[in-house]
Amino acid sequence: MTAASAHAAGDARPRAIALMGPTASGKSALALEWAERIGGEIVSVDSALVYRGLDIGAAKPTTDERARVRHHLIDVRDPWQPYSAAEFADDARCALQDIVARGKVPILAGGTGLYFRALLQGLAPMPGNDPALRMRIADEARERGWATLHAELAMVDPLAGARIHATDAQRIQRALEVWRSSGRTISAWQQDSAQQRLPLRVLKLVLSPPDRATLHRRIEARFDAMLAAGFLDEVRALRSLPELRSQPSPMDLPSLRAVGYRQAWEHLEGMTSADEFRDRAIFATRQLAKRQLTWLRREVDARWLDPATDQVAIGQALHLFMR
Repeated sequence: MTAASAHAAGDARPRAIALMGPTASGKSALALEWAERIGGEIVSVDSALVYRGLDIGAAKPTTDERARVRHHLIDVRDPWQPYSAAEFADDARCALQDIVARGKVPILAGGTGLYFRALLQGLAPMPGNDPALRMRIADEARERGWATLHAELAMVDPLAGARIHATDAQRIQRALEVWRSSGRTISAWQQDSAQQRLPLRVLKLVLSPPDRATLHRRIEARFDAMLAAGFLDEVRALRSLPELRSQPSPMDLPSLRAVGYRQAWEHLEGMTSADEFRDRAIFATRQLAKRQLTWLRREVDARWLDPATDQVAIGQALHLFMR
């Protein structure tokens, strides 16, 4: 149902806007602009922005931007603390209820597909985290490689093996953790999900340049700007934290799997040159964007728009939805 037809049908549910898209597509800037225009508040849907200290490399909103518009679900965990998609969904639902109760419009903005799915569709109940088992899987990955573990996953759970990329260490680890702890595949758990959809009318927009080369140029330019802004100094500060230094495998933490951070950490360990670090970080960001686009293509009720050429259409979408 389009925004106009929903309005005509008398849909009285509170409105919310979901701005999705690959990294570096301009979601945050548009969310800020719209929030100021319609009296909205931004709910971050980004698995890196939840961590304190991940600022420059995560493209976290600046202090000025957060003063102009209220943001939610930013800096809710320290980088050594776990934070699951289920926890995000619970916290986001609380934030949405609060925003709507105060007569504001929630604007969901980010690129973490699992977070969007958990919030908008609900997650299947499944076994909780098992830190000891997770560490054993990480140890296996260091010995045998994530590709080998992905092949193992594909044998026991072909659906997850096809859905999860062979380089997506975090999701491979979680799928194997669920299988080994419960004897049931993560796909089976997910199929049992009682879809708990939000009691909101959501406008879904995907911001993405149609030309992949354009997105790649944006990614490269943004990463170079991060370097100029002191990204490596930020990672040095993280490396100095006692809580991270005491971790047996800090680079296996979800926070340090964020693109750019792992590559910067390895560079500061002396494992790569400056040029190699930059190339590897940009490549990892491009791979992230590719995975995000693959996920977004499954969002059949989302409208795709080019942030560079579809400004009129973007404005019309907001106007029709809010009238």
